[in-house]
Amino acid sequence: MSDILLPLHQSPYLDAAEGVRALQNALVRRRTLVLSGAGLSTDSGIPDYRSPERLKVPRKPMRYQMFVGSEAARKRYWARSVVGWPHIATAQPNDGHRAVAALEKRGVVSGVLTQNVDGLHQQAGTEEVLELHGRLRSVICLRCTQTEKRERLQRRLLYCNPHFERFVDTPSEAPTIGVAPDGDADLPQELIDSFEVPACLRCGGVLKPDVVFFGENVPKARVERAWQLLDEADALLVLGSSLTVFSGYRFVAKAAQTAKPVLIINQGATRGDKDASLKLDAPLGDTLSALAEVLT
Repeated sequence: MSDILLPLHQSPYLDAAEGVRALQNALVRRRTLVLSGAGLSTDSGIPDYRSPERLKVPRKPMRYQMFVGSEAARKRYWARSVVGWPHIATAQPNDGHRAVAALEKRGVVSGVLTQNVDGLHQQAGTEEVLELHGRLRSVICLRCTQTEKRERLQRRLLYCNPHFERFVDTPSEAPTIGVAPDGDADLPQELIDSFEVPACLRCGGVLKPDVVFFGENVPKARVERAWQLLDEADALLVLGSSLTVFSGYRFVAKAAQTAKPVLIINQGATRGDKDASLKLDAPLGDTLSALAEVLT
């Protein structure tokens, strides 16, 4: 192991250049698995959950039991989603996503576990991507399990609710507080009450975005594949995640338990800081671009 991998509290690296050199020394000759979170997509215009700005306006994300058990909750979700979806659909990969793809091509990154549901890693060209929490670009029927593209459902949602089209075509007219991290938008209750939600085209069942809601388990096969990717890696690089949710943090805990170096780049503290061999509090796009340049 490189002597660059010191316990976090002993790390002597104080600036970005030294941090990149530390990462370079830590990652060279290692197959590194990336665990990415919402912070990697903020430069693409997608808000995260726990930045200081987001925490000023606390919000309650949709929970699985609420969604499946309440028609009113489903109305609220899809009404907000129809306004917020175009923002997600048109988002583009940023320098951080492109740097990860370049590192994969170089053989430094062996794969990506992502907590994000925006699909931007794939758009940037990364090939080995496991989406722990699913993808917003797909919708699934809870009865027959048929899937439908979110873009197609968007057209059906607007057909059933033509009065929402002006909010989608001209977002500035939408009575919203802003696009939320999970691809929806905050709307007044009177608009939500009038919203009609279309059913599954095959069986008439309830449609749900093909993502893991809070209170819902990540599918077993997906978790098993994630453990396999971690087992095959020599190090774990965490990008833009506070690791507050256990579904992501468990991979950090396991890596530390098995003596795999844990490297973290995130702006702000994370739950995994105590497990890290190296932690950089730095902008992801610039740091990853500099790292890709020296390693590719």
